[in-house]
Amino acid sequence: MYCKIGILIVSFVNSLNFKTYLFVQHLQSCNPTSVSLLQIHQNRAQISVSRLLIYHSHIMVMDALPDALVQYILSYLQNAKDIARCTCVSKQWKESMPFIRSLYFSRSTFENKRTNRDAIIGRMVTSAVCLEELIVYCPFSPPSHESWILSKSSSLRHLDLRVDSLNENRVPLGGPVRLDCIGSARVLETLKLWGVAMDQSPNWGLFERLHSLEIIGLVSDDHVILSALKACPNLSSLILLGCEGVRSMSIELQHLEQCRLDFWLGDCSLTLSSPKLKVLDVLGCTWICVKDDHSLQSLTIGNNAGQVCKVDVRKLAAVDFLSLSGRQWCWSAVSSILHSASEVKHLVMKIEFCGDFNQLHCFPKIDLFEFFNNHPKLRFFEIHGAMFAALCTKNSSKQQDSRFTIPCLEEVLIKVRSPMNAEQKVRALETIVKHSTKLRNMVIRVTGMNCYHKNFDNFFKEICNFRCMNHEIVRIE
Repeated sequence: MYCKIGILIVSFVNSLNFKTYLFVQHLQSCNPTSVSLLQIHQNRAQISVSRLLIYHSHIMVMDALPDALVQYILSYLQNAKDIARCTCVSKQWKESMPFIRSLYFSRSTFENKRTNRDAIIGRMVTSAVCLEELIVYCPFSPPSHESWILSKSSSLRHLDLRVDSLNENRVPLGGPVRLDCIGSARVLETLKLWGVAMDQSPNWGLFERLHSLEIIGLVSDDHVILSALKACPNLSSLILLGCEGVRSMSIELQHLEQCRLDFWLGDCSLTLSSPKLKVLDVLGCTWICVKDDHSLQSLTIGNNAGQVCKVDVRKLAAVDFLSLSGRQWCWSAVSSILHSASEVKHLVMKIEFCGDFNQLHCFPKIDLFEFFNNHPKLRFFEIHGAMFAALCTKNSSKQQDSRFTIPCLEEVLIKVRSPMNAEQKVRALETIVKHSTKLRNMVIRVTGMNCYHKNFDNFFKEICNFRCMNHEIVRIE
């Protein structure tokens, strides 16, 4: 029996995480002759035992350790399969299972489809005395999750449920899922839901400790989502991805620092008021308004399904990272953001067209000298397609050529699709290389270009000559 226990210890030790180094030292002092090699790697304030070798017929037996120490070791198990196997090792191990603090059910936990998953999950959840984290990715029947949450409402701090109430076409399966039971877990700190369809406002009450809310794949409407957010006034992180049915949202969260929103149809309007907001990532909005009282350091705006008509973010003096992408933007929205973000260090511009409503227009010419003078701290610059073609040197700017400099630029990534205006594009590239004192790397990425175009050969002749003249810096992909 001890032999089997010793072998199981070696097989399971890779999955055991220990929070303190003092505990590992205590483990060695219990039976020092049985341990030949113990390598400790620290990862996020946790120390994991990576290898344990047993020799001289001395076997480290968990039965020799105090019960409290065995319970402490096994309490760091998380995977449901590992926990189930441990219950078969010995009576002492089985009696330690109620001290598990985290349960994780992966998609492949139940390989046999005939297994009564709901009963097994419920039995393991209820057996844990003080369960703090519950992650369920395997399929389950929606009503069963209510009993799990209610049974551990006083201790549950982290909840992650893959509800999967939507099919491939984002149509609810079997009707919307009721999530009112989550409101009983008053000490929740993080909540993550997958594939949720809600047609009624959840009766959650008030989550005073909840600081992170993440919903991936949500079919609902404006008032349902807003009522859910009102139950979480102290959120510091909000992530809503793949939201469908939303037309207008007004978010007011005083402690929000990170916000990531993705709206499915691309025609949503957003108003955001959060004085501590540092990171904002919005996809699928037509109208965006961020109140003056914000602390934005990273701003990402995109719309691949529609157009961006107006963006009102006012001051962007503290923004280091700025990314603008999408199929169509109004030029007034682009220019206002670029004008506000004068201190940006990392800039990504991936916009295909500009224009109002359904009218697609080419970008107006952008003075290269004026652009870089307005963004003196720019270090990384990425620009795509038509926007790069618009970045040209105007005749009126040539007088400033001798005094012009780009002081901080280090990396440039340019994506080219059209072989037209080769000389103009190469001239802009030469200007960037010539006046960038710290430039280390320039990548010219050619993609989707028609090789039968009449200007194709001329483009590559020009671009290859430019690369040969600056081979230490320039690379063509």
